[in-house]
Amino acid sequence: MSPRQNKPHEIVERALELSRSDDCVVIASERSTANLRWAANALTTNGVTRGRSVTVIATVDGAEGTASGVVSSSAVTAAELEPLVRAAEAAARDAGPAEDAQPLITGVAHSPAFTEAPAETSSAVFDDFAPALGESFARARSEARELYGFAHHEVVSSYLGTSAGLRLRHDQPTGTLEVNAKSPDRSRSAWAGRATRDFRDVDPAALDAELAQRLAWAERRVELPAGRYETLLPPSAVADLLVYQQWSAAARDAAEGRTVFSRPGGGTRVGEKLSGLPLTLRSDPREPGLECAPFVLASSSGDDASVFDNGLPLEATDWIRDGVLEHLLTTRHSAGLTDLPVTPFIDNLILDAGGTRSLEEMVAASGHDGPALLLTCLWYIREVDPASLLLTGLTRDGVYLVEKGEVTAEVNNFRFNESPVSLLGRATEAGRTEPTLPREWGDYFTRAAMPALRIPDFNMSSVSQGV
Repeated sequence: MSPRQNKPHEIVERALELSRSDDCVVIASERSTANLRWAANALTTNGVTRGRSVTVIATVDGAEGTASGVVSSSAVTAAELEPLVRAAEAAARDAGPAEDAQPLITGVAHSPAFTEAPAETSSAVFDDFAPALGESFARARSEARELYGFAHHEVVSSYLGTSAGLRLRHDQPTGTLEVNAKSPDRSRSAWAGRATRDFRDVDPAALDAELAQRLAWAERRVELPAGRYETLLPPSAVADLLVYQQWSAAARDAAEGRTVFSRPGGGTRVGEKLSGLPLTLRSDPREPGLECAPFVLASSSGDDASVFDNGLPLEATDWIRDGVLEHLLTTRHSAGLTDLPVTPFIDNLILDAGGTRSLEEMVAASGHDGPALLLTCLWYIREVDPASLLLTGLTRDGVYLVEKGEVTAEVNNFRFNESPVSLLGRATEAGRTEPTLPREWGDYFTRAAMPALRIPDFNMSSVSQGV
């Protein structure tokens, strides 16, 4: 029997019927994807896929407390559900008491579309984008550059049901576009990316023009040594750094003295001023263009998530407001441990400081008191020291020299060593906030809006041969 013959809400209801545990949570997710790939100014592949995953969370009340067991599987039909439910129950019986155990969420209104068919995407999502991409191929071919890249679109419909009565559903469209332009001899390369919900707001011609300009900048190359440089971080690079910061912002870790958000002597840095700029870092499940699930969907428990919080409504949250740390990530359990409000993870991130200048305008104001650098993006980002959130990584696909307000050359790549928290404290300007695609974390986190940041002394710790 094909999984498509069983509707997701029926899978949820049947799993709950089969449950013999004290409580049960079921998440059924239907994924539909479409993609295009191209190389050397020609489409190479395209395709569509569909799939399903089911997670069963069983809880068992014992003399020492409530234990939970979590089991997930893909392509599950109604006939295959009972072994999955029994496996979750066995895992719960074999586990010790769950530290994060809480009563399941109740009192949340049902989603009106819970019993409706899942949303789907198809190749039709590219109906307007593909012809415009073809025109970009022709233009690039005539101007002696090659375009490589891919466009990916998916829609995930998540159905959440619990033995406490919740019946919630969320449809999440996610689109990403990444394009590399290369010179015919492959000695020069430039990258640009976009995040989108439906590809109707993506302009391949504008993207190609941006890439052509960067390849032109790279016709002259200057070698620079490692050191601290005034640096313009574009929105994509800012997003990569702040997404990592957000992933590292669990309140419990901070309260236990293990992160950059730990207060010396005990407690957290909530209430402390982190930046002299009026920076506000926030998340909002209803942010226009960056909409995400308005309730918790957790298939596992950790320092920043709890399976017991499934269905908990999410509200707009300021993590940093006017430069002051306002909130850290908490579950209901860790909020109780830290005496902080319940502020769960939300799947988007927006940084705003009221800036109005574009990146181009910020470039025009740079390099007048000495050379400045303009980055394209960062990659291979890794943590060096959790106590300061010191990160290391590499620049890629274009670092440019800015002199007296103009880009005059491409320079070599660098390895950097910086903490995003420190960068927020040292930033002297934030530009206009705009939607962006984090390059390093684009496979995991796409819903971001960031400004460019001016850092007066960004630490390029060594020269890299990366491209």
